[in-house]
Amino acid sequence: MHIEAGRPGPAPATAVSSETAFVLDAHEARMLAEVGMLAAGAADAARAERIFGALRRLRPGRAYPWLGLALARANSGQADQAAQLLEGARLDDAQEAAILQAWRGLVLQLAGRRDESRKVLAAAAAMHGEGAELARRLLGGDPASPARQAADT
Repeated sequence: MHIEAGRPGPAPATAVSSETAFVLDAHEARMLAEVGMLAAGAADAARAERIFGALRRLRPGRAYPWLGLALARANSGQADQAAQLLEGARLDDAQEAAILQAWRGLVLQLAGRRDESRKVLAAAAAMHGEGAELARRLLGGDPASPARQAADT
């Protein structure tokens, strides 16, 4: 019931439902991710899971929520579970996918799965962007892109 000018009546119609979408701007998402990373770094997996789980729903096409979840698990001594999480993550953007793969390679190293890690890192190194550069660094190579390396010779 709605009261207007002291008289009861029906509630006015609105264009927005009671389940209004939650909007998080880039600055707020970054701050939330930083808090999540603090929790992950402190091996506070429960808090990190809540924060990065929400960010994963709010930013489904981005790698960083997946990375935060994986780091929380790895820092809690669950590197195998972190690797499984990243293996199951699917992102459409090639550069975001390369970031996930590079971190998956790192987590596999932490889990003691070195051969598998090198294969994953080699595949990520063949991609483009920051993830490819990270993978090349983790493999002990030049972080420059293969195309840039060829141009330098």
